[in-house]
Amino acid sequence: MAREFQRGHKAKISDLTPGTDLYVGVQIAAPGLTFDISCFGLDANEQLSDDRYFIFFNQPKSPEESVQLLGAQSGDTESFRVTLDRIPANIHRLSFTATIDGAGQMSQVGPGYIRIVAGGEEVVRYAFNGSEFSTERAVMLGDFYLKDVWRFAAVGQGFDGGLDALLKNFGGEVAEEEPAAAQPPAGGAAPGFAPPPGGPAPAPAFGAPAAPQAPQPPPSFGVPPQAPAPAPHPMHGAPTVTAPMTPPSAPSPYAQPPGAPQAPQQPQFGQIPGQAPGQIPGQPPGQVPGQFPGQGQPPGAPAPYGQPTPPPYGGQPPGMAQAGQQAGAGLQAALQPYREAATGQRWTPQNQQLMRVDLAMGGTPVLARQGSMVMYQGKVEFGYKSAGFAGRIVGNATGQEMQLMRCSGRGQVFLAEEGSHLHPIELQGDAVCVSAENVLAFDESLQYEVRRIEGHGIPGGALFTMQFQGTGTVVVKTHGVPVVLPVTPTTFADCNAVVAWSAASQVILSSQVRLRRNAYPGHSGETVNLQFRGAPGNFIVVQPYEV
Repeated sequence: MAREFQRGHKAKISDLTPGTDLYVGVQIAAPGLTFDISCFGLDANEQLSDDRYFIFFNQPKSPEESVQLLGAQSGDTESFRVTLDRIPANIHRLSFTATIDGAGQMSQVGPGYIRIVAGGEEVVRYAFNGSEFSTERAVMLGDFYLKDVWRFAAVGQGFDGGLDALLKNFGGEVAEEEPAAAQPPAGGAAPGFAPPPGGPAPAPAFGAPAAPQAPQPPPSFGVPPQAPAPAPHPMHGAPTVTAPMTPPSAPSPYAQPPGAPQAPQQPQFGQIPGQAPGQIPGQPPGQVPGQFPGQGQPPGAPAPYGQPTPPPYGGQPPGMAQAGQQAGAGLQAALQPYREAATGQRWTPQNQQLMRVDLAMGGTPVLARQGSMVMYQGKVEFGYKSAGFAGRIVGNATGQEMQLMRCSGRGQVFLAEEGSHLHPIELQGDAVCVSAENVLAFDESLQYEVRRIEGHGIPGGALFTMQFQGTGTVVVKTHGVPVVLPVTPTTFADCNAVVAWSAASQVILSSQVRLRRNAYPGHSGETVNLQFRGAPGNFIVVQPYEV
């Protein structure tokens, strides 16, 4: 019996079927709309580093034929054959996508699905409909991804833009339209729907017999009974054109003539010269803003699907007209830079002070600081999260008490608090220490407890912090842009400015309190700090603010 997936569900392929020669079918339709359904073979950085693994109507198979486009059959709008044990080592993800060819929005689509069939039997299906989308013109339906073993994830997330925008998001290039003389001669078969060349026709290997004379499919692979494939749609013979959001307007009188020298770009307000917009000072290029070393994606990895780089604080968002120039496109162009960012991730920063969490992904509720919700979409329930009698006693005694609410349901919740800078930290079985004062929200799947910091020389002899451990995300809030420092034997930090540190670090409470020194005026005020020790790779996070 086929397993029904919801958006965000994941599973090992070996838990779904022992086979590795799989049929992937996509069904998507909307009145008056046509769709391009493609497969992107991405590398470890989730980039299309080899365009031979972009499988679409003009390139129906990969070089070793591990991914093949089969066309419409068995009630599916498009279908693929995926042979997992033939995929080369440099391909770590296969992303199946659907884009609208022409004008339209994904909110117009009817009930659809992406499914996996093994040995002629459907093993998993992710169903969707237009109510899950809004103005998106491209959507990522499902992914095969390699994480020690091959797995499948129901994604169901999209962003504005057509096939061209999807290509650019994955690091590909959009080919220019070829002149008419370079096109194939009339009468030739469209390459997107022809069977793979060479050897016997592969079609019988992918379908259950429709008649007694049809050859029997091999036991390793099969699809539902095939229906006659419709004739190729004429739109596959022309290049995909991304429709503009607004009608083209008359040329602006302020437009610079072609070929004129470009004026040097002035740094925006709040932007340090020579530094990319949104980049934290001292942060390595390519690291996601707000991401700490050792957490989430490795340094140098690209931002998640479709996630834009936020503008610097106080800076002018990209795309807005300069002062004194005409906007030319009206209200839509003015609001475009501030639209909701949908990236296909559970946690998505909308800007430096606003965080969006998609409760439908992951299947677990979120615990957030009471009163931190600023807006939500969908069916979301908010409830009080009690710490229990013992938890209240420990929280009051240690100063690590958190007043939390429980967010559950299917929808998106936007969180913020007093304009603090927000930073999601993704934990994958590891741990991080964060002061309760600096925690905004976290996945309920994480384990958390009060941890004691040993010390001597001050009354009480100890301070306390919260330790989060497990698999999930914790959102840390800071006053201003923090700095991340490596732990060395001589690393000290003010206990009121430290935000977080790696749990593997050894933390010692150091005191400079001296009775003789404090008996006289002129004291420096820096009496208590934390000393950090640990192996290379440990870190601390310090904010430019003292509580």
